[in-house]
Amino acid sequence: MADTQQVDTQKAGQKAERKVARLAKEISAFAKAHGGAEGQVAYIGERGARIVLVGEDGGWGDLVAPTYEIAEQAVAKSGITVHESFDGEFAAKVTTGPYEWKRMAGIQIGG
Repeated sequence: MADTQQVDTQKAGQKAERKVARLAKEISAFAKAHGGAEGQVAYIGERGARIVLVGEDGGWGDLVAPTYEIAEQAVAKSGITVHESFDGEFAAKVTTGPYEWKRMAGIQIGG
């Protein structure tokens, strides 16, 4: 019985390592495409954690990790700067375009 539990634990650990590597690769690709990047990790409940990325060019995006720990490991592995919160100087780096403004206006008026 103990051997089965050990194998299951090892498999779970390997799966988590693969997810960390995959997320780190995506973060690094984003950073490369946007002249560098910074990020912030936010816990989103049972769903896991959201990694918000902001490129040096103002472009932004996000990824979802299955756990907060995996998200933290992925951003650490990618080597980007990580912020505690999404406010102030960091948030001001985001560039929004016509799509975002139209989308936000549509939400406000029920569209």
